[in-house]
Amino acid sequence: MLKYEEMELRLSDGYRAYGRYWPVDQPRGAVLYLHGIQSHAGWYESSATALQQAGYAVLQPDRRGCGRNPSARGHAENHQQLIADVQLTATELLRRCGLSNYHLLGISWGGKLAAASYVSHPQWVKSLTLVVPGLFPQIDLPASEKFKVGLAMLGHPDKHFDIPLNDPELFTSVPHWQDFIRDDPLALRQCTAAFFLAGRRMENLVRKLPTVPPTPLHLLLAEQDRIIDTPRTAEFITGLHWPGTRLTRYDTAPHTFEFEPFANNYFQALIQFLNES
Repeated sequence: MLKYEEMELRLSDGYRAYGRYWPVDQPRGAVLYLHGIQSHAGWYESSATALQQAGYAVLQPDRRGCGRNPSARGHAENHQQLIADVQLTATELLRRCGLSNYHLLGISWGGKLAAASYVSHPQWVKSLTLVVPGLFPQIDLPASEKFKVGLAMLGHPDKHFDIPLNDPELFTSVPHWQDFIRDDPLALRQCTAAFFLAGRRMENLVRKLPTVPPTPLHLLLAEQDRIIDTPRTAEFITGLHWPGTRLTRYDTAPHTFEFEPFANNYFQALIQFLNES
């Protein structure tokens, strides 16, 4: 029996997006759960299950253009559109669970989106959890591709370019999960020029975190991460000096904790922070 309900999210421009809602009777809290650039809700079933079992109602949207959303693959018009999608989804989460605030959780690129969304709309956010967030990417488009993206923005913003993360070993050390990532038909392999520019604009927006009201924040980092700049990320977040900030490090881990042998310990770290926020 499925622990989640499949749902359709009607976004502000009429786009119909897929989502998974993990209901709880009398929830102790609500979690809006944002996935990474290539992934989708299906990568994070185990952590969503753990959160639900701990008493949290969870909504996992598949971001527009990815996962189970076949329309306009890999495309977004701009970063404001993506942030507006988050706000609409948050409103739906609160409507369904009957609460007045929510915990915002973002993984990898979704961590960048979560942080940018908090800068834009801090209201109703009870805590912010950033798991290996893409605030400072270590892997980026080559300079030649960036030039092509810039040219495409002049007349063809919907032109697609490869996401430079197509090696599953960047995500996990576990062969079974490497095969899963490699063979996943729903994984996103390309994004449009407009989407890449939206990501860059969100990175600039995240730099404004010091100017917004603080909230309890949990930063989880992988010391063996080859996708994000771990030291720079830690320095930026701890430099906010927000009360209630927690830093959790995994010394031997690559990028995706969900797929590692210590995943259950990771889930408990997420839950403990939420319980205490």
